[in-house]
Amino acid sequence: MEELSSQFTYKMCCNSYTIHLIWLSDETLMDVSLRFRREMDKGLCRDTNPTAAVKMLPTFVRSTPDGTEQGEFLALDLGGANFRVLLVKVMADGERKVEMENQIYAIPEHLMRFFDHIADCLANFMEKMGIKDKKLPLGFTFSFPCQQTKLDESILLSWTKGFRSSGVEGKDVVSLLRKSIKKRGDFDIDIVAVINDTVGTMMTCGYDDHLCEIGLIVGTGTNACYMEQMRNLEVLDGDEGRMCVNTEWGAFGDDGALEDLRNDIDREIDAGSLNPGKQLFEKMISGMYMGELVRLILVKMAKEQLLFQGKTTSELLTTGRFNTNEEGVVCAENVLRGLGLDPSVEDCIATQRVCQIVSTRAAHLCAATLAAVLRQIRDNKAAEKLRTTIAADGSVYKNHTEFSRRLHKMVGRLVPDCDVRFLQSQCGSGKGAAMVTAVAYRLAAQHAERQSILDTLRLSREQLLEVKERLSEQMVRGLSKQTHEQASIKMLPTYVRSIPDGTEHGDFLALDLGGSTFRVLLVRIRSGKKHTVDMHHKIYSIPQETMQGTGEELFNHIVDCIGDFLEYMGIKGASLPLGFTFSFPCHQSKLDQGILLKWTKGFKASGCEGQDVVTLIKEAVLRKREFDLNFVAVVNDTVGTMMTCSYEDPRCEVGLIVGTGTNACYMEEMQNIELVEGNSGRMCVNVEWGAFGDNGELDDFCTQFDHTVDDCSNNPGKQRYEKMISGMYLGEIVRNVLMDLTAKGLLFRGKVSERLKTRGIFETKFLSQIESDRLAMRQIRSILQHLGLTTSTCDDSVLVKEVCSVVARRAAQLCGAGLAAVVDKIRQNRNLNQLTITVGVDGTLYKTHPHFSSIMQETLQDLAPQCQVTFHKSEDGSGKGAALITAVRAQRLKEERQ
Repeated sequence: MEELSSQFTYKMCCNSYTIHLIWLSDETLMDVSLRFRREMDKGLCRDTNPTAAVKMLPTFVRSTPDGTEQGEFLALDLGGANFRVLLVKVMADGERKVEMENQIYAIPEHLMRFFDHIADCLANFMEKMGIKDKKLPLGFTFSFPCQQTKLDESILLSWTKGFRSSGVEGKDVVSLLRKSIKKRGDFDIDIVAVINDTVGTMMTCGYDDHLCEIGLIVGTGTNACYMEQMRNLEVLDGDEGRMCVNTEWGAFGDDGALEDLRNDIDREIDAGSLNPGKQLFEKMISGMYMGELVRLILVKMAKEQLLFQGKTTSELLTTGRFNTNEEGVVCAENVLRGLGLDPSVEDCIATQRVCQIVSTRAAHLCAATLAAVLRQIRDNKAAEKLRTTIAADGSVYKNHTEFSRRLHKMVGRLVPDCDVRFLQSQCGSGKGAAMVTAVAYRLAAQHAERQSILDTLRLSREQLLEVKERLSEQMVRGLSKQTHEQASIKMLPTYVRSIPDGTEHGDFLALDLGGSTFRVLLVRIRSGKKHTVDMHHKIYSIPQETMQGTGEELFNHIVDCIGDFLEYMGIKGASLPLGFTFSFPCHQSKLDQGILLKWTKGFKASGCEGQDVVTLIKEAVLRKREFDLNFVAVVNDTVGTMMTCSYEDPRCEVGLIVGTGTNACYMEEMQNIELVEGNSGRMCVNVEWGAFGDNGELDDFCTQFDHTVDDCSNNPGKQRYEKMISGMYLGEIVRNVLMDLTAKGLLFRGKVSERLKTRGIFETKFLSQIESDRLAMRQIRSILQHLGLTTSTCDDSVLVKEVCSVVARRAAQLCGAGLAAVVDKIRQNRNLNQLTITVGVDGTLYKTHPHFSSIMQETLQDLAPQCQVTFHKSEDGSGKGAALITAVRAQRLKEERQ
């Protein structure tokens, strides 16, 4: 028998070029896969989609089941000669299960009133189920090429699979069904979703396997769908999350992309079909055409005297008479005798071989296109090895004895770097339509609950105006001698009386201390036609134990670092004027003195609060006995930033810091500063606005997350405004929101990692990374894996990004409201209708977050429309500003002596 089979195979290959052309090598299949990947790209791209053969249609299905879906749903499953109506009960409590009742209804041929018939059958089913009085949500599986603009709107592009009902193409099938139901008037339903059978298959299996993200149908027709990244789906706006794409791959080749692989038999089938020139890939694969391919080959071989002794019968010559579900020799004999033939053993073996070659080509072509889809998903995830599940359905896949085995094997050969599981759908795509509806209901409920939580972090324009007004009131109270002590904002005089004018000259030292690192600088200022500033600096870290230790240990460490820098620069013997940027709340009675009011930013060194920091550092210098320092000025980092920027822009009269902490300063009229004698001129005031809210001014704007962050901080009840804005706290606010969402089952499937429970683990820099660019989903996934959330989904990533966005936006708006209060006060001080001013700004949050600065500026413009504000980003830090203040002071002393 084997020898006989070989002889006939050889004979057929030599004498029938058609058989030879049907057989495809692995190299050819890889080429087909690459061609299909290019066709996918055309369909996804906005510019090429209109002319693409593979349309890559958006389905508006944004998520697969997560197991929490529940409820009672109706489903319609229409895709062939019959259709099903289903009642699906999804239960999530206790043991997850799905119960279904269904009935099959026929669709008469040449049906004129298509959707009236569907409505009649739906009414009949609801009557039988006793649910006609209920208004249940319905999912509609409609397995034809459609253009969707939303989940419950689907315009039929063209009938396939032999359907030709008039008046439907180009119309929304949901509207047509609703119209037919309304015409009856005896029941009502809520049509939530219309989907393709391929999507239904994916959703059916996705309920049982959360790795399922591809749907495959090989039956009367063929198609595939998969979960695509929104950033690649250019035909829609938005680039966050995923959406299921209906490839409509049956049309692959309609533009000639497969012409070199099609043969005369393929062309003959196409010419005799209801839609010549369309669905060419489907005509090489699906059950509707495979039997016909075999029949035409057998007729051709009979006419070439290769089979049946050259005889044919009327049955063999009749279109659609050959079935290819089985391949055995005995089956071949039964089929051939059913066609009125009297086959020999050789005829049966040859027929079996033709069936095998045709079905193998179909399975391998299907594998080639699936391989392209798998590579797309793998590349989207930037994964070295993809692990995924393909949901499969359709009569050919299920019933053909060898098709699925050949398909699986070839997929493994074409994409060895993908670990693929095929899961056969047991319930059809009707259950999938119900699952899409259930997911839509679950997403709507979860969205509403999520938004109610996030809405507590969103501020209206009225609320922001109120913040501005309250902060303005506290500024006035802080400036008044009578109310200064009770004011939350201390409005501290800095004794900086003027900004640089370009005549400053000399060499100066500067210290810049405001966080866990500090800088020592040598600043060389040169005046003249082209004034210049040259700087040399070294950065030193402050260990956590030193920040939390004694004041003596802290200032000894600082002086050791200064000594190292002086030696490094070779100036240990010089006594240069020194400016000290000390970025903590201080009370000043003169320029070279700063009484520390309280530590912030995580510092807790004992014995410092209430002491003059210049004295503390001088005492440390005396203990070291290696060099001397000539202190001229101690300033806040905000003041330093203002001075740095004002050297380049004389209109800069405001300083802003938004980094680890936040603060502002500005040039105030002396007549308003009641704590300092004198009414002429101006003085820079250190607002110390981080403490705004410490007297309850922000209580009605604070959320449960703000209270939690405050309660767990080193200084509960203090720096309330700062804790809603600055980099030290935003990450912790986000972490607490994520924990709350997870506890409510709205994130990470309700499972929180131990690492996420760790205070401070969600760093504020993550906010900047997450919102940085279109590739943010990968970035979020990486960050979540770092936090121990290895099984997070794309939907989780989208929500995490939204949380980060809401928290950062609120911070920027609050900062903008505060700045609006400052610039409006300057405008009012000067009795101006319109103020033009520059703000010198610094801080990692302002500089690195992609949207913080623009949101802050928009808020400022909205709340202070009479102020035209320019922002000047400080590139040299506040250390340069300390040196400039020292230079300004030295210049003034020199002038006074002269």
